Amino acid sequence: MRMSKTVAGAEHVTTEKLMDDLRTVVGDAEELLKATASQTGERIAAVRAKAEESLKSARAGLAEAQAAVVAKTKEAALATDEYVRANPWESVGVAAAVGLVIGMLIARR
Repeated sequence: MRMSKTVAGAEHVTTEKLMDDLRTVVGDAEELLKATASQTGERIAAVRAKAEESLKSARAGLAEAQAAVVAKTKEAALATDEYVRANPWESVGVAAAVGLVIGMLIARR
């Protein structure tokens, strides 16, 4: 099953945003853990342990998501390469049309 270019592009943007947000959360959690390192007590120790475990899990999820994005990108590049090799003149025509539209848009400004 093939996704449209728009849907695939939106999925990629959403995944990238999610990964960026997750990186931010991981960084903030690390800073919080460092800031509370001097705090003592059973409750704080339990919360820190839970936060460290959640952080470890988030890092693993981030690595998996990043690997998935890389794999999808490689797959899309391979599919594009195969299409261009199978239909070189159509690809040239599409590229020329896109270039013309972009040129017209730039010239209007």
